[in-house]
Amino acid sequence: MKRVFICCVTAVIFLAGCVTKHEDTRKLRNLDFTVLNPEDAPQELREMIVDEEKHPFRLVYADQGILYIAEGYGEQPTTGYSVEVRELYETEEEIRVRTSLLGPEKGEEIRDITTYPCVVIQLEYIEKDVLFD
Repeated sequence: MKRVFICCVTAVIFLAGCVTKHEDTRKLRNLDFTVLNPEDAPQELREMIVDEEKHPFRLVYADQGILYIAEGYGEQPTTGYSVEVRELYETEEEIRVRTSLLGPEKGEEIRDITTYPCVVIQLEYIEKDVLFD
């Protein structure tokens, strides 16, 4: 009897691990957005960025019908780094954003000054979670 119970418990645990949650991640539409200079973001968001900028961060902030999405890549050793918005789109369940850190271009004059590259994206407020890819 004890073996049957152990087998049943093991089967339940194993089968529970096989259950998957189906999420619709198909792109519904690309979203219109504006990239802001971080200094042009709302004061509260600017303060959050300054608090986090030394390390990689991802922030979402909403204010007066506007959604702000900020992503920073932490401390970089020189000038010349920037952040590119590669994708920003809406699915049934969420808003998805993908950015990339771009290094100094070949031949670009750089200085040995620590920088904190980040991007601030502004768009119309949408009542969905933001997922960073």
